[in-house]
Amino acid sequence: MSWVPDLAPRIRDAALLEGDFVLSSGERSSFYVDKYLFSTEPNLLRDVADALAEQIPEGVGRLAGVELGAVPLVVATALATGLPYVIVRKSAKEHGSSAGRSIEGNLETGERIALVEDVVTTGTQAVRAARNLLEAGTEVVTIVAVLDRREESGGELGGFPFRALLRMDDLRVVKRN
Repeated sequence: MSWVPDLAPRIRDAALLEGDFVLSSGERSSFYVDKYLFSTEPNLLRDVADALAEQIPEGVGRLAGVELGAVPLVVATALATGLPYVIVRKSAKEHGSSAGRSIEGNLETGERIALVEDVVTTGTQAVRAARNLLEAGTEVVTIVAVLDRREESGGELGGFPFRALLRMDDLRVVKRN
């Protein structure tokens, strides 16, 4: 993976914060990777999207991203791949033309989907979004993330194939208690 040596220090320099943080899991951590700090830098976002695009399996017809953090990533990856995308809401919208919908954009039954995620701590949001896509009649081929924070990382996340560009050790983070 030729992009890992280049992306890891750039993401670390742009987005790794040290301090006392509460993660989405409820656990405390002495470091935090702020996805907005790397996804709002155009050159870094482009390079991350190119690396994510390399991870999209053949035969995928559409990308998906979870609101809000993964939206810039899925948009940039869609531009890099030429694939259309949808946005999966964390909860159904209650007003406007899309009231009651939890997926924004066009989606066809039977489509093969790659779900793009930013940082996976427990994977709860990504798995929830993937299940939502399944309920909509699609096939979730893979979940691909920029960073996997999990200690026990593997090729699966909640029963879905999973891959990440980087793990915490790629950022050379030393965990402190």
